[in-house]
Amino acid sequence: MKTKQTVFYNNPPTIIGSYSIVGQKEGDGPVGKYFDKTIIDAKIGEKTFENAEIRMLTDAINGAISAAGIRKNDVDLMISGDLLNQVTSSNYVARSFDSPYLGVYSACSTMTEALNLASTFIDGGKFDTIACSTASHFATAERQYRYPLEYGCQRPPYSQWTVTGAACSILSKSGNGPKITAGVIGKVIDYGTNDLNNMGAAMAPAAMNTMAAMFKETNTLPSDFDLIITGDLGKLGSDILRKLMREQGYNLGKEYIDCGHLIFDGSQMCYQGGSGAACSGTVFNSFVLNRLNSGMYKNVAYFATGALMSTQSCYQGETIPCISHAVIVEGQK
Repeated sequence: MKTKQTVFYNNPPTIIGSYSIVGQKEGDGPVGKYFDKTIIDAKIGEKTFENAEIRMLTDAINGAISAAGIRKNDVDLMISGDLLNQVTSSNYVARSFDSPYLGVYSACSTMTEALNLASTFIDGGKFDTIACSTASHFATAERQYRYPLEYGCQRPPYSQWTVTGAACSILSKSGNGPKITAGVIGKVIDYGTNDLNNMGAAMAPAAMNTMAAMFKETNTLPSDFDLIITGDLGKLGSDILRKLMREQGYNLGKEYIDCGHLIFDGSQMCYQGGSGAACSGTVFNSFVLNRLNSGMYKNVAYFATGALMSTQSCYQGETIPCISHAVIVEGQK
C-alpha cells in the first residue's frame, strides 16, 4: 500500500545478515564495541585511500553474506553507493561480484535509499535476496568536497568529521531477523544553506520533512517508537531538527538520537560529530540491528540524511539541496 511518501510492504523483507567495518577513530568511539571490524591502518595496506575504501566495501559485503549464512551466488542483486564521483568505489567493488548491480546516490542517505529499493523489489516478488551497501572514507571525501589533506585547513566549530567505514545489509524474502515494514521516500529540500562545512544545518530540514510525513501517513507519534535515529546531523543539526519538529507539533524525546552525534564523543575533537555515507550505515548495521535482534528494540524508524551538492556547485554560489529517506524496521515477534 502506498500513501504520498510512505510505502507499506505486504511482504516485508527480512534483514538476515549485516556487517560493519570502521576506522580506528570510529572504533574508539562510544559504540565501537558493536562494529564487526576496526581497521588500524587508514589505507589497509593499499596504495591509496580510494583503494582502501574499495577494500572496506568489499569486505563489508563479504562479511554480511557470511553472516547471513549464504553464498555469493545466492545474491540476486547488489545495490550500493558511496560519496565519490560516479560512485566509483561501489562500481569497482561490483566488478568482483557476479550479480546484477544498481549503483545509487543520495549522498549520506544512500543506505536508506538502497534499503527502500531492495524492499520494494522483494515485496514485489522480483528478487529473493539483495545486498545493500555503502561506504565513505575521511581522506577521500575531504579532498573531493573540501580541501587537499596536505593543506591542513582549520575546521570551523560547526563542522563534522567524515566517517571512515563500510556497511552492508542482506535482505531476503524469508529467514529470521528484523523486518522492514515500510519505507518513506524523501523530497529534495533546500533552506538556503551554502556553507560546505555546515552539513547539519543544511540537512535538518530534509529530515524534518520526511519525519513529519512518516508520522502523518503512518498515524504514529515519536513515543510509538523505541528508537528514532537520523543519519549524520551531528549535535547542531540534531538540535535544529528538534526545534523544527516542535514547530510541526512533534516532540522528539529520549527515543531520538543521531548517528553522527553517537559515533564520536567530545574528547575525540570531531566538532559536531560524524558525517558521511558510512556514518549511519555502520551504526545501523551494528548498534541498531544488535538491539533489534536482542529484543531491546521492537520498532525503529531510521532516517538517513544526505546533502546533494557537487564539488563545484557551492563554489559557484549554489545552495545545498538535501534529502532524507527512511525505513521502519520491526524486531522479531
